[in-house]
Amino acid sequence: MENQELMEKSMTIQTKIVFPAAQNEHRTLFGGEAMKWMDEVAYICALRFAKQPVVTANCENIKFLKPIHEGDIVDIVAKVQSHNSIKLTIVVEVFSEKMYETGKMKCVSAIFTFVAVNKNDKITKFNFCTN
Repeated sequence: MENQELMEKSMTIQTKIVFPAAQNEHRTLFGGEAMKWMDEVAYICALRFAKQPVVTANCENIKFLKPIHEGDIVDIVAKVQSHNSIKLTIVVEVFSEKMYETGKMKCVSAIFTFVAVNKNDKITKFNFCTN
């Protein structure tokens, strides 16, 4: 499979709804909960692309752009941005929509870096770079 096609096929989208247990006192989604959701979706995207064990090495440039409210429907979208023999970079964006309205807003974005690990949990090169 061509690299660009694999990048497109590894895109991962997860949809959630904001229930009270995930909220802060402002009745908006906890930032930490959003980050947890983003890391999980980024991890799935990285696994789909790398086809080997990976771990999160870094999360940077996180931007909380708009609050996500109770009852909002949330899409977490992860896409491979770049890769080399040591790291895999995934861009994650979070969009929200009101339950009974049309239109989505980008609320959160971040860049996650993943590394491959061997059976001893030591960083190793990605398999796609050894061919």
